[in-house]
Amino acid sequence: MGRLTYNSSMNVHFDDRTLAHLQSVISTKLQRKEGFYFTWTDDPGAGGGGRNTIWIHPGIPLSFKFSTGHPPHLNQRWLEALLRTANTASGLKIVSEPPRPR
Repeated sequence: MGRLTYNSSMNVHFDDRTLAHLQSVISTKLQRKEGFYFTWTDDPGAGGGGRNTIWIHPGIPLSFKFSTGHPPHLNQRWLEALLRTANTASGLKIVSEPPRPR
């Protein structure tokens, strides 16, 4: 499991594949100097189940820590789907990964 650290105080765990895609989408938005909401639900199997929302902005520190040393191959269709959600008023939400084109 990888970790997203928000504002040096909040740590959120995602599998490395999801985290790599989130990093790409978040980086794209921040390079454009665009703030946005990011909403996710806690894993019910890990004692969670609640919904979380944070405001992502270029002035708020973020870090991404991966549990593996090798970056995964990014699925362009998933990046596009995630970016579409990030460009809405409600902000970035994790959607299911679409199959890669063959």
